[in-house]
Amino acid sequence: MPESSLRTPVVLAIFNRPDTTLQVFERVRSARPERLLVIADGPRPGRPEEYRLCEEARAVVERVDWPCDVSAELSAVNLGCRRRLSSGLNWAFGLVEEAIVLEDDCLPHPSFFRYCEELLQRYRDEERVMHISGDNFESIWRGRDPLTRVSRSVRRRLGASYYFSRYAHVWGWASWRRAWRHWEEGMSAWIEADDRETLLAVLSDPSERRFWAETMDRVADGELDSWAYQWTFACLLRGGLGAMPRRNLISNIGFEKGALHTTDPANPFAALPLEGVSFPLRHPRSLSRDERTDARIAQLAFGASPRS
Repeated sequence: MPESSLRTPVVLAIFNRPDTTLQVFERVRSARPERLLVIADGPRPGRPEEYRLCEEARAVVERVDWPCDVSAELSAVNLGCRRRLSSGLNWAFGLVEEAIVLEDDCLPHPSFFRYCEELLQRYRDEERVMHISGDNFESIWRGRDPLTRVSRSVRRRLGASYYFSRYAHVWGWASWRRAWRHWEEGMSAWIEADDRETLLAVLSDPSERRFWAETMDRVADGELDSWAYQWTFACLLRGGLGAMPRRNLISNIGFEKGALHTTDPANPFAALPLEGVSFPLRHPRSLSRDERTDARIAQLAFGASPRS
């Protein structure tokens, strides 16, 4: 992007990985946002080495050398992934109406920022669109004959730069305050429901419904230290749509043994190649979910049964 062209605020969440933080920060630095909001968690008790690592990560984001309004929410103690990200995002969306969100291991393609900014503006007042993602996982199944043929036929049919999904992938994303206000840590609608199956009726595959029901139970019980599943639940509950690029714009470079969730470097989702998107963007003809691509994502990531 041209210098000083990114008007959308960027939220950058960091913790104890100065190496990946530096790589992500350099992409933010190239985009030159007018406003940067930093969320940082503190070191965990009993891990003295984390004090140094957290300080080094925070030092990275002090290297802002372009005209930028910087705000920071730095925790002196460790809040954990769930509390730190959720409280930080509540803070950020309390300050700004819309934002691009990156964590310290989510490396964006340079085109990611313009893509998000244009879609934030285009769908600002469209309540059904709740989420904009930079993730596209199609490269995982390219080369698998049946799935590849479907993928190509969908792209030929739609010819758009992005599609609409029921999912809310969060390895590099953007949203609005008007959508984020539906996020709720306790998921009261799930906990208080007499028939939780009804809440997941939007999912046609029984195996996928079981996957999400078990996941939501684990989140509600505090077994999963995550904020993102509550966001997915909020979007599913309201029939929200997420915009997903047809080419991958985010590479998760944080798959390693010391990570909280992404611990296996051999995971097929690890360090996916960055592909980029061209401009001007080609927009879908309607606010219609791409059921075929969603079905493949459900099979790949969410336990859905293979289609016959």
